[in-house]
Amino acid sequence: MLLAIDIGNTNITLGLFDGEILKITARLATDARKTADEYAIDIKDVLSLHGEEVSAVEDCVISAVVPSVGAAVSSAVALLCDTVPLMLGPGVKTGLNIKIDNPAQLGADLAAGAVGALAEYTMPCIIIDMGTATTLSVLDRNGAFLGGSIGAGVRLTLKALSEGTAALPSISITPPKSVIGKNTVDCMQSGLVLGAAAMLDGLIDRIEEELQETATVVATGGLSKEIINYCKNDIIYNENLLLDGLRIIYEKNN
Repeated sequence: MLLAIDIGNTNITLGLFDGEILKITARLATDARKTADEYAIDIKDVLSLHGEEVSAVEDCVISAVVPSVGAAVSSAVALLCDTVPLMLGPGVKTGLNIKIDNPAQLGADLAAGAVGALAEYTMPCIIIDMGTATTLSVLDRNGAFLGGSIGAGVRLTLKALSEGTAALPSISITPPKSVIGKNTVDCMQSGLVLGAAAMLDGLIDRIEEELQETATVVATGGLSKEIINYCKNDIIYNENLLLDGLRIIYEKNN
């Protein structure tokens, strides 16, 4: 079986594939202080928790936006499974026609999401990934990667508000009762949740204006499932988009 690992700034997502079937998914906290041995224990334990043994893993593919953690996790997998993981980066075949200024700058997570969307959805396509950062990636009608938009994620915005002000607390990111808040918490929830949804709607509309056509919009990652419920645009939620993209990239290189 294939172990696909997406390493983000906050979480590490693991997916175990049997062919094209995603058998399990699991999440670990991203921690740059952990050693390869510690990550090896974490991976072994989480697979065991879901009823799978490390011996079932035949190969591995990894995308990482935190290079030091990517290296530690890669070493951990090599230690556990006696295999050298495929790490997304320059020289790895993705099948993408990348039209940004410097294709080498394209993040591994964005590449994986684009590959997953290209295989599953009608083009053109806008891919929303809401994690530590909120990113929008744009594929044209031919599937070429045109570029996108990057903004602060909802949790990062909340952290800036609560730590950078004297009177605003840290709150749960839940929908407000109305747009017009009647107390501090409701006002913050309005700004965070409905503000994020309005930002997505605005960017989608502007991207479609530039494309001069309607796009398929798909969202993944973190808080996407909650936020897109308050968007006016039709948005498809795909929790495992990046894992599917990683599996496809692995297949292209093997």
